[in-house]
Amino acid sequence: MKLKQKLKKTKKVVSDNQETDRFPITPEYNSRTIAYLTISASAVTGVYTGYLSNLYILMVVLALVYPHLAKFLTAPIREKYTTQVVYTLILFDAVMYGAVTVLLGASPIPTMLLAIMANASFITTGRAFSYIFCLFFMAAGALATFYLIPNQLQIMGSSPDAMAYVFAIGVGIYVGVTAYYNHKQSRMLLAAKNQMQQRNEQYRRLSQKLSKYLSPQVWQTIFSGKKDVKLETHRKKLVIFFSDIQGFTALSEEIEPETLTDILNRYLTDMSKIALKHGGTIDKFIGDAIMVFFGDPESKGMKKDTEACVSMAIEMRRHMKVLRQRWRAQGLKTPLEIRMGINTGYATVGNFGAESRMDYTIIGKEVNLAARLESAADAGEILISYETYSLVKDIILCREKGQIHAKGFSRPVPIYQVVDFRRDLGSQQSFTEYEFDGFSMHLDLEKVKNYEKDRIVSALEKAGKLLKEKLL
Repeated sequence: MKLKQKLKKTKKVVSDNQETDRFPITPEYNSRTIAYLTISASAVTGVYTGYLSNLYILMVVLALVYPHLAKFLTAPIREKYTTQVVYTLILFDAVMYGAVTVLLGASPIPTMLLAIMANASFITTGRAFSYIFCLFFMAAGALATFYLIPNQLQIMGSSPDAMAYVFAIGVGIYVGVTAYYNHKQSRMLLAAKNQMQQRNEQYRRLSQKLSKYLSPQVWQTIFSGKKDVKLETHRKKLVIFFSDIQGFTALSEEIEPETLTDILNRYLTDMSKIALKHGGTIDKFIGDAIMVFFGDPESKGMKKDTEACVSMAIEMRRHMKVLRQRWRAQGLKTPLEIRMGINTGYATVGNFGAESRMDYTIIGKEVNLAARLESAADAGEILISYETYSLVKDIILCREKGQIHAKGFSRPVPIYQVVDFRRDLGSQQSFTEYEFDGFSMHLDLEKVKNYEKDRIVSALEKAGKLLKEKLL
């Protein structure tokens, strides 16, 4: 029996909640109810004092029923058309307020109080045009009522004090309730704003963490909405770069895993900075190998992209000098060299994989040729294809290196060795480097600041003096 009673109570609570959800009690409904209760109470007071005729009881009944009737009739469409329903009801209220003004004889005090209540309602629309439109509807309601009952204003005199007091009390309650709801709504909006800011900050931190797993160019195109995250590819002419460290596999068998990890992470970090500096899209890391391509998702034109890629490779080769010095200081005796291959050609680029896990990458025989060039290169060498050479030969000196056979190509592919920038060759070169056992120098005049020149000259003079004393 107790269980049945509990089940009945539960069903009743669920039923009541369902009815409440179907016809929710809203601030708008409460404010409207108070407004029409005020009009009803004032009309009853007017009838009781003899100021109004007994026929005004019909207006009282209508004013008491209307808020509930409006709520019930608009319930089916309110959820879908909330803004439209609320604004339409306010316009209807404006017509009613105008009519009530005339029906109450346009007495100064009730009219003024009614205007205050009406304005408090109209302001909730939030727009100047909507507010003016409400005033227009209120005036239209007053004119229509005056037209239908032309003698109404003539038969009325000053309203009794009791009626004015009742109206004042009702308007005071209405304004207070409206102010309470507005304050509550502003607090809710402020809380929602703070919560949104917290979520935005949380999403920003999360997006920054996720961006570490994507190339910056790809990440920016996704978050800016330029690209959609779906399985989609297209053909495009790209510049493809591969590199790896010669002797790295053998080195992994000689040193501790922790040291090897530190060396690899330092190398990949520095090379990634150089790639991003030149505008390359980092495709992936495969152990010590790096795959980068230029021309998608952003491109400066095929010639500019090719020049940027070869410039990146030259800077990477130079930076290996700096890394070798650092690794030698850490006790690494084996000199590590980087080898690189670059090819220019059409490839398929886009999102590959599954709907739940995608990889933004490139495929095609031109990609395979770039990988083949890299594997054919010697230590410290940059090999490029003929098409790459034809686009950079005016600014970069290259030597013909013969031909290689590559999968997907029926004929041998001519290849070229990158020497250096033409501006850095001859007597006017801006870059100088020397490396011997016990001696290493890396000088890039374009990066030397004026205030550092004296310090560099002093350091070279001290090194030269020390070397002479040692020889003597």
